[in-house]
Amino acid sequence: MSDVSAATTPTAAAADRRTRPAIVVVDDEPAVLAAVARDLRRGFGERYRILRASSGPEALDILKELRTRGDQAALLVADQRMPGMPGTSYLIEARKIFPDAKRVLLTAYADTEAAIAAINEVALDYYLLKPWDPPEEQLYPVVEDLLTTWESGAAMEAGGLRIVGHRFSKESHDLRDFLARNRVPARWLDVERDGEARELLTVAGVTADRLPVALLEDGAVLERPTVLELAERLGVALDATQAHYDLVIVGGGPAGLAAAVYGASEGLRTIMVEREAPGGQAGQSSRIENYLGFPAGLSGSDLARRGTDQARRLGAELLSIRDAVGLRVEGAGRIVELSGGTTLSASCVLVASGVSYNQMAAPGFDELTGAGIYYGAAMTEARACEQQHVVVIGGANSAGQAAVHFSAFAAKVTMLVRSPLQKSMSHYLIEQLAALPNVEVLTGAQAVAAEGEDGRLARLQVQDADGEVAPLDVDACFVFIGAAPRTEWLAGVVARDERGFILAGPDARDNGWPLARDPYLLESTVPGVFVAGDVRARSIKRVASAVGEGSMAVSLMHEYLAGA
Repeated sequence: MSDVSAATTPTAAAADRRTRPAIVVVDDEPAVLAAVARDLRRGFGERYRILRASSGPEALDILKELRTRGDQAALLVADQRMPGMPGTSYLIEARKIFPDAKRVLLTAYADTEAAIAAINEVALDYYLLKPWDPPEEQLYPVVEDLLTTWESGAAMEAGGLRIVGHRFSKESHDLRDFLARNRVPARWLDVERDGEARELLTVAGVTADRLPVALLEDGAVLERPTVLELAERLGVALDATQAHYDLVIVGGGPAGLAAAVYGASEGLRTIMVEREAPGGQAGQSSRIENYLGFPAGLSGSDLARRGTDQARRLGAELLSIRDAVGLRVEGAGRIVELSGGTTLSASCVLVASGVSYNQMAAPGFDELTGAGIYYGAAMTEARACEQQHVVVIGGANSAGQAAVHFSAFAAKVTMLVRSPLQKSMSHYLIEQLAALPNVEVLTGAQAVAAEGEDGRLARLQVQDADGEVAPLDVDACFVFIGAAPRTEWLAGVVARDERGFILAGPDARDNGWPLARDPYLLESTVPGVFVAGDVRARSIKRVASAVGEGSMAVSLMHEYLAGA
């Protein structure tokens, strides 16, 4: 008998066990199963129920029973070599029951090739080699990391904050996106689909024309709040705590987060300003698969969460929903002007403000943005696209990652790309897309108009490679058509190239550098103002290079400060 059916005594202890999320372990060898369960129970038994099964079908029965009861499964651990149903086959079926549970495959050394192949086949989160000894080094850190990630997502779904709105409303979308990207726990309720949403509006006395509505944990009701108003009520950090900093970082993408981590860890009074949410453009990526050290890949939001937690732990301040609008030089000081009229004084500034997706100029796109048309991956919309037709416009890695992600939810994903994918997309992504039966790539195609019905996107007018235009019915459209740097606030202060990217190093020296010494490699034409990541001219548009530049910039700042 499986553990899930055990002790139903209505005591407080039993009730506590029943409400804890489950870790489900399956292995056909009784001794191995007992050992795995023992180690997991010793390390995580106070927070999770450890449930055992001796075969894939038995484990699936346990998962179905958990789902029926409304319980949660946080982690699925399966041995690869099991008769009848191998671990990979079991995890494919288990994913259908608990799609958000983390998945781990147990393998012997001889099975590592199968485990690596399973990373793509079952969206595997990790594979563990048996045996592990000691578990404190070989097992617990891996499982703890996976459970922390799962808990973060579960908290997002179970938060006391509730947002009631229309799915196809730009204002509702902006609030949802802000909460999700800033990892604020909240529940989203669609007034058109959820009876609970309509009941809440009745109780709160709010009419449909006042949506979106935020219902806070303290009982407050905010009608049609802006992102800034909601952020203030939620206590998101909006103001600096010090009069002067060693380092002000503008932008919270991979470059900015790396600089915050290294700056704070090396004793610099560090503050990072981000206009939207930590992670930047990379934070919207559904899956980054070529980042060193993560063989199963990781989502952009997960990378942003890890970086943010690390920077805060080391002492960096993070300001959200504040935008840099100007830069002044006052002697040895560098003054960053922020939206809202406040300023930050610093000895050094790192500009890591990244880039923004270009907007579609075709008719209808502006009017339907947030109502079926989205710029970037908009992960908040993924589940709402279940069994629908999604269009992805663009042919670079970000577009390919989004198409792969949406293919797990949508009935069909159509990619509109002007040039062959080989010109702008990594080979591994091209192979993944080719293997997905519900993804179609239309080369030489472009959307020339967007049309709506009832205030939401209904179809695109698509021009093919021969110039013929035809309508394409679509439920949601995600746009990735190149990007422009966020540097308007530096006009007339820092030298930029013709496209707005910031000149640094040798390029800065040749474009108005004021000192006798040469600028440091990542230093702009203003001494003490450095640049890293996608916003730098000649940069390599990759997450790893942005992280490298952010950390390198801090090292260069130490040299600057030592000689200042």
